[in-house]
Amino acid sequence: MEKTALKNTAAVILAAGEGKRMKSAKPKVLAQVLFKPMIDWVLDAAETAGVGEMCVVAGHGADMLTEHIDGRCEVAIQDRQLGTGHAVMQARNFLLAKAPEDVVILYGDVPAIDAGTIADSYNRHKAGGFAVTVITARVKEPFGYGRIVRGKDGGVKRIVEEKDASDEEKRINEVNSGVYWFKTRALLDALEKIGNDNNQGEYYLTDAVKAVCDAGLAAGAYELSDPSLMAGANDRAQLYALNCDARERIFASLMSQGVTITDKSGVTIGPDVTIGRDTVILPGTIVRGRTVIGEGCVIGPNSLIEDCKLENDIIFNASQAYKSRFASGVTVGPFSHIRPNTVVAEKVHIGDFVELKNSNIGVGTKVAHLTYVGDSDVGKRVNFGCGCVTVNYDGVHKHRTKIGDDAFIGCNTNLIAPVEVGDRAYTAGGSTITKNVPADTLAVARSRQENKEGWVTRKRSKKS
Repeated sequence: MEKTALKNTAAVILAAGEGKRMKSAKPKVLAQVLFKPMIDWVLDAAETAGVGEMCVVAGHGADMLTEHIDGRCEVAIQDRQLGTGHAVMQARNFLLAKAPEDVVILYGDVPAIDAGTIADSYNRHKAGGFAVTVITARVKEPFGYGRIVRGKDGGVKRIVEEKDASDEEKRINEVNSGVYWFKTRALLDALEKIGNDNNQGEYYLTDAVKAVCDAGLAAGAYELSDPSLMAGANDRAQLYALNCDARERIFASLMSQGVTITDKSGVTIGPDVTIGRDTVILPGTIVRGRTVIGEGCVIGPNSLIEDCKLENDIIFNASQAYKSRFASGVTVGPFSHIRPNTVVAEKVHIGDFVELKNSNIGVGTKVAHLTYVGDSDVGKRVNFGCGCVTVNYDGVHKHRTKIGDDAFIGCNTNLIAPVEVGDRAYTAGGSTITKNVPADTLAVARSRQENKEGWVTRKRSKKS
């Protein structure tokens, strides 16, 4: 969904829970769904929907969460976890300072609520002129959820918790997701009226909804078409279920756009990945981060690509790549490792057991096998023999190697950086190159072979 704009709005994202059942040293909202922390799913959804301002309410692990957010939005601290209503109270100063007309209440551990849901529910909220709009869902098994009791006009009359529901109310299958749009003034007024006269001594946000209704203000609902969008995670099993649901939604979206997934086994594709039509994803492939893959590629099997850009018609077989770029027609693998800041030009062949790092590889170059190219600028149509190394580190500093167009690097050549090999130059196999090689030159840097006849016989005779 393209980013839109919701006029004069804000989001308060509740993220203070400890999540004891997650059994983690991190705040629960930093647990990942498809390699992306749950809190980032929620922040991205609110931003993409066009919410103007955001505030995260942090509690357990607040320092860690604040560091992760890194100034992306404001953070309010809930020192004691006294319920959802109390959590929203901690954002009061934020709401007074930003003065949005409407505010959406979201949860940092409910990552599937997407930008479309936030925007569509806002439109429903504004069109109905509601002081509060409850996002609801109809479920087959409503046990444990707050039930939505509607009035004769179809609006929300109240939310009844399971423990307080009558037998008739328990049969209601429309339940509260816990996500709301409020008119900000109505929310602030309602928060001043709610109490904590309950067994837990907590302030509940559902009581704020009741306060709005008791004040005679209009309360509406927006019903989710897919109840799984309101799912959260309190333990690792629920986190696994979130991963499975998100994974299937991404598969369905990609296949609808013309991407082939031959077998879902071991395939995981992150939510920020873009893949072009006619590309084939083979089993065991993981694509994550903000990777962009073009059309007509074959990715996998057993590959990992993170934060890379791949153009069209690329074959990427059983290899790994990070923060690098690949032009059209490139072939990679099997068993290659492409490290960050590598740029690979058109029709390059990177073969098996090759490692590239922080290098530029020119058009049509072949790095066939068992070779390391690091901190290098390689020209067009260069051929690397087996077992070559650009020796880029002297123990203190990294140095670059430069290789000209149409050069030929013989098997087992060591290029001791900083060094340059000119256009059309050759290095003899087994050479250790420490000086620049001019264009059209053959460099031989190895000792002359000497055969010592009878040496083995003499050695054996000494042992007997």
